[in-house]
Amino acid sequence: MKDIRVTRHPSGLTVVTASSAQMASVSLGLWVGVGGRHEPAELNGAAHFLEHMLFKGTQRRSPEQISQAVEGIGGYLNAFTSEEHTCYFCKAPHVHLRNLLDVLMDMAIEPRLAPRDIRLEREVIKEEVAMCQDDPQQQVQELINETLWPNHPLGRPLTGTVRSLTALRRRNLMEFKQRTYVAGNMVLAAAGHLRHEDLLRAADRHARRLEPGGPPPWAPAPVSQDAPRVRLFTRSTAQTQMVVAYRTCSRHDPRVYAMRLLNVILGENMSSRLFQELRERRGLVYYVQSQISFFHDTGTFDVTLGLDTANLPAALRLVLATLRKIAEAPPPRGEMARARDFVLGQMALSLENTEHQMNWLGEQWLGLGRIIPPAQVQRKLEAVTPRDLQAAARDFFQPDRLSVALVSPLKSPRPVEQVIRRG
Repeated sequence: MKDIRVTRHPSGLTVVTASSAQMASVSLGLWVGVGGRHEPAELNGAAHFLEHMLFKGTQRRSPEQISQAVEGIGGYLNAFTSEEHTCYFCKAPHVHLRNLLDVLMDMAIEPRLAPRDIRLEREVIKEEVAMCQDDPQQQVQELINETLWPNHPLGRPLTGTVRSLTALRRRNLMEFKQRTYVAGNMVLAAAGHLRHEDLLRAADRHARRLEPGGPPPWAPAPVSQDAPRVRLFTRSTAQTQMVVAYRTCSRHDPRVYAMRLLNVILGENMSSRLFQELRERRGLVYYVQSQISFFHDTGTFDVTLGLDTANLPAALRLVLATLRKIAEAPPPRGEMARARDFVLGQMALSLENTEHQMNWLGEQWLGLGRIIPPAQVQRKLEAVTPRDLQAAARDFFQPDRLSVALVSPLKSPRPVEQVIRRG
């Protein structure tokens, strides 16, 4: 990814591009620095609800016309909401960049937010909530968030709850949008066959219509915990779904590079220690994978397992033992090299795609306030030593950072608590 340029428009909107003349496509994303963690309890689900509503028509376009404007030129349009960001993105042949820009900015600046559409979409999102509750894998993810971040926005479901959705009104959505969809809290990110100056000129008339303002406030994540936490939701299922999670560091912490490699060694792929030990050698689980998440002020390392309930104590003992082992002894250099090559290879393959390049630009600018070139990320990863991984594991894999959530036919969390107590 080359030729990265950043310009701050006088309105406050930031325009970030990565130009590649050999590409046939262009990907464009409108990023807003607002997500689930910016919602007060009474507005839980507002960011996600608003994301849905922007597709329901503008003053100039019906919902069908929004879709046709992008799909009719061979492109696609979508969006997502996370804890800290909302992104509306599209991709099409590069000659249609202005069309894509016009659609995204029209959605963001003049959404219709018609009362009837809000009523209908509320019911659609309630069905989405019900679908998540019907899926034990989804349900356990929401349960681990509640356990990690009790009484905090990071612990609430991004979709909201049936109760919060029922209470949300048009004025709530409009006020939420007016506070957060402001020029200083938005990034226009584009990658592919384009010229930075052309996008900047095309964006000028739209940017001038944005309201002034900056990022919304957010509450720091709670850190007070003196012992492991265990949460059980009992339901009649054929399997137990379990997440073993530790609080880690923010995206601004230099240990993120060690954590990236640690994640690969422990559970990200089929070569990992957890997959090989729990599934391949012992057959204790059907599914095991680890993942990392980083936020403004905190982060998590999670191990997710799907397994027969009878195997739960043995599997949990092995997970804890595997994490303890890497905290006690650094990984061999060969294992480190394979993990690093995996990360670098995945990054290189991803960045062949203009959509992934656009995501790189938007996430980094909103999350870090700067763009870290892939070559610099590679140097940072290459500088990580086995001792760095051991130190990160020792820092984070501590009992006062541990939370466990289960969706299971178990009637009591006692078997899990006993394994944790015995270490």
